[in-house]
Amino acid sequence: MSWPKSPAYQDLPRRLAEKARLVNAALEELVPAEQTYPTVIHQAMRYSLFAGGKRLRPTLTMAAAEALGHPSDLVLPTACALELIHTYSLIHDDLPAMDNDDYRRGRLTCHKVYGEAIAILAGDALLTLAFDLIARNAEYPGVRAADVLQIIREISTGAGTQGMIGGQVVDIQSENQPPEIKTLEYMHRHKTGALIRAAVRAGAILARASSVQLVALTRYAEEFGLAFQITDDILDLTGDMAVLGKPVGSDVRNQKATYPALFGVDQSRQMAQDCISRALNSLTIFDERADFLRDLAIFILEREQ
Repeated sequence: MSWPKSPAYQDLPRRLAEKARLVNAALEELVPAEQTYPTVIHQAMRYSLFAGGKRLRPTLTMAAAEALGHPSDLVLPTACALELIHTYSLIHDDLPAMDNDDYRRGRLTCHKVYGEAIAILAGDALLTLAFDLIARNAEYPGVRAADVLQIIREISTGAGTQGMIGGQVVDIQSENQPPEIKTLEYMHRHKTGALIRAAVRAGAILARASSVQLVALTRYAEEFGLAFQITDDILDLTGDMAVLGKPVGSDVRNQKATYPALFGVDQSRQMAQDCISRALNSLTIFDERADFLRDLAIFILEREQ
């Protein structure tokens, strides 16, 4: 399946890298330095935070604001906060009590380097710092405090038991169980999709989206998030560890419920494509300033990591 791409589509990897550089520069300033006492916790936080990664969630926050004609700088503290929350979730996911992974983004996981106790605390510290950064966004010119309060609630829900954590719980409970479509969709829309939804909505809210625009961007985010996770499931079967930066086949080893396990790879790809079609259709009310969101949706189906 093919969709119309913007003239700048081929330049998307460079634009993604530029967004990542912007986020990384902000994180360098906003996260305590390694030398800050107690040093070990800040070293562990930064070890995982600066291990690489696409910075997808902060990129979506910035892109949503840009689609509404607002500069990405307006939402940068909140965008960085979403990366902190994502990184905390990865640290905890990798723990022996969860997925028990030794590698993440091509190097040893946090608990393999710093021990389980410090890894748990590093994740907790990143989550706590995230809400400090969101609160700081209220100090930016043109940002309304009421909007910051709303996104605190949005992101709390997206990261909590009705979002990412709830999806992780269902994921754990579904191990060694016959996969069911309703359970699988719930798990993916919450474990991965809820924080992506919160990221897009946060950028839109800070950029003062209308109710119609916010509904459209929410639909985009929900379909994007599900497609992203389905693609991730496929890559766990077909990907290359050297490219992914983590072992492949872990879903099979842990007997996790995935779309390929239930539908096979080919049908799963078709389902991801259908999600992207719906995501793109939701953006018809926006002009070319939303082209980055459109191109990114297409790009995730072609990704190798």
